[in-house]
Amino acid sequence: MNTTTSDIQHPTSDIDDLARYHRQMLLPGFGEEGQRKLLASKALIVGCGALGTVAANLLARAGVGELIIVDRDFIEATNLQRQVLFDENDVRDAIPKAEAAKRKINQINSQVKVTAIVDDLNHTNIEKLAEGCDVLVDGVDNFETRFIVNDAAVKLGIPYVYGGAVGTVGMQYTILPHTPAGDSPWEKVGKATPCLRCIFEQAPPPGMNPTCDTAGVLNTSVGIVATYEANEALKLLTGNWDAVSPTLLHIDTWHNLVKQFKVGKAYDLGECVCCKKRSFEFLDGKFGSSTTTLCGRNAVQLQQKESSGGKLDFDEIAGRLRSHGDVTANKFMLRANITDNGEPYELTLFTDGRAIVKGTQKPDVARGIYAKYVGA
Repeated sequence: MNTTTSDIQHPTSDIDDLARYHRQMLLPGFGEEGQRKLLASKALIVGCGALGTVAANLLARAGVGELIIVDRDFIEATNLQRQVLFDENDVRDAIPKAEAAKRKINQINSQVKVTAIVDDLNHTNIEKLAEGCDVLVDGVDNFETRFIVNDAAVKLGIPYVYGGAVGTVGMQYTILPHTPAGDSPWEKVGKATPCLRCIFEQAPPPGMNPTCDTAGVLNTSVGIVATYEANEALKLLTGNWDAVSPTLLHIDTWHNLVKQFKVGKAYDLGECVCCKKRSFEFLDGKFGSSTTTLCGRNAVQLQQKESSGGKLDFDEIAGRLRSHGDVTANKFMLRANITDNGEPYELTLFTDGRAIVKGTQKPDVARGIYAKYVGA
């Protein structure tokens, strides 16, 4: 795990440190007290792509005292359309996303302590990364990781701000987890909400959800969803529990549609395996993917352990992948030739969700290819 931290100190108590936040402190719910709460807070941003860069940018400018940014990927030219903390120099220099974000934030607000972690966030490391955090902010692109984050949020009693966007559509929802003792600040005022698995019981099978690399994405859709995420995080970090939205927000920016779904009864009516039974299947590694480097083949095998037990729909996946290269498929397997960031890969899928990514011996690269073109 590659970790870097900016060489800056936490802001002092001198009132001059608050001058840059003057316009924000004029707002109800902020004031000097709210701003000092922000400066003393710590947020984990899980993923630093489109959603993560927008959220990190806004939270840093607002004065969240410490940001931990986790991302495994490097910056590509196709990221610049929507990932607002990066520029062409970052692409040329092949800088990891987390590190590039840290450098930009240090230039934006030197009062913020930033830790950049260039690694794959998974069930083995999230609890350590979330230690001491006041909020978990979603910037990932797959449900497997989101369910790991959800498990950690419920187990550790940390609010989780969920967001997702693809095409022109996005969703946002804030999870204030139920705790065994029921004594969290939000539970004391009756504001606990259902967790992600109360609403989405199982992760969709691989290939069933479009990704940005197969369906495209509108940068304004991402920006709106991530802005809602940052907005909810600011409410949480300043203790404005009454202002936190209890609904699941659904936005289609191209067709001018905004819907809010009331999901509050999902906890009471359901028997959620996570927040009611407190069984953390994704955090325990029961579900998810494992990797094996295939000796002498320059390939990595990914084994998906799906909770749904569904089979891959090769026809649907092939239809999306043909715009990226040659695809062949039969009832047993699908094979696609893909060029990603100038590098050629051969992606082979099997009906049980197993995959072989040829062209790399690095598990994180293979997982990235799978997530981009199949979904996870």
